[in-house]
Amino acid sequence: MLSAREIWIDEKARRAGYETGAALASSHDLKGYRIEQLYRAATRELVDGLDDVTTLPKELRAALAAEGFTLDSVEPVVVQRSRDGQTSKVLFRLHDGNEVEAVLMEHHGERNTVCFSSQAGCAYACTFCSTGQAGFTRNLSATEIFDQVRYFAKQLARDGRKITNVVAMGMGEPLANMDNVMASIALLNDPKGFGLGHRHITISTVGLVDKIDRFADERTQVNLAISLHAPTDATRSTIMPVNRKFSTAELMAAVARYIAKTNRKVFFEYVMLAGVNDSDAHARDLARLMKGPLYHVNLIPYNSTSDALLSGSDDERIWAFAKILEQLGTAVTVRTPMGRDIAAACGQLRAETQPRAKAS
Repeated sequence: MLSAREIWIDEKARRAGYETGAALASSHDLKGYRIEQLYRAATRELVDGLDDVTTLPKELRAALAAEGFTLDSVEPVVVQRSRDGQTSKVLFRLHDGNEVEAVLMEHHGERNTVCFSSQAGCAYACTFCSTGQAGFTRNLSATEIFDQVRYFAKQLARDGRKITNVVAMGMGEPLANMDNVMASIALLNDPKGFGLGHRHITISTVGLVDKIDRFADERTQVNLAISLHAPTDATRSTIMPVNRKFSTAELMAAVARYIAKTNRKVFFEYVMLAGVNDSDAHARDLARLMKGPLYHVNLIPYNSTSDALLSGSDDERIWAFAKILEQLGTAVTVRTPMGRDIAAACGQLRAETQPRAKAS
């Protein structure tokens, strides 16, 4: 893989009409240290635009701007803030008019988490997820992913704060866009740039078995989360069409291989759906799948949307379900929903201004 700086400059150069970053550098007689100044200003110093890269000559900044070279590949067009002030949702427009949403969650203390999108839309059509109901349009590039995080990092930096965690749990299936997602992780992690540690990054997947095996081979310290949502094929196939391609047994076997190879904890996301996956029997079946200390279940209260066909379990049922898991030796956490009032909570993201895409 290219270095983080090469990934960044190549994509930005192509946006300005050049084939590669090398072509851009040649056209403007840019030495390596000039590229480094540009990259560092955007990814580490988090400047707003070219005019703020004062280490570059004014004439060079003007020439780059005239060619359409920009530091950002996403444009914020709608910004919403939750009533409690802890969650912000932004609708970003991409260069081709497609739109994606990303979320900043400001937890109590110093933890600030960004939930970013990896695709415009999603092809996997989970019945409880608003994104999947609109269909899939295209993959995002590495810088389109990174620039969502950069936007929020700039906002926090104005108050002397930083992003502490990022999760690929926004719009899209990250492992279906694995090359670009891994390239974005290189940008996020680069100690000469953004500098976010691997252990503060989480990739969530609906369960693409072949890609989980490939992810294990990456040998990173990036966290893996599995959108499980049901412990049996009978239930999972009704709410997650991907289960018809990769069964629950195949998925859990891939997880076992991942843990054997990496010795890394795996998080299992489990949205609580009333009368669908929340019975005592479901809890016992789920506990049987959780085979050791490196398996952790996150129970997620369902966040309904206007077009939702399902309803969420009430709090009493969620905590009773969690108690059964605990009694059977399963590590479990009940997630506190954030951003429900601005449709920014888990499963609610969808760019409502976009036409419904055709799955491809």
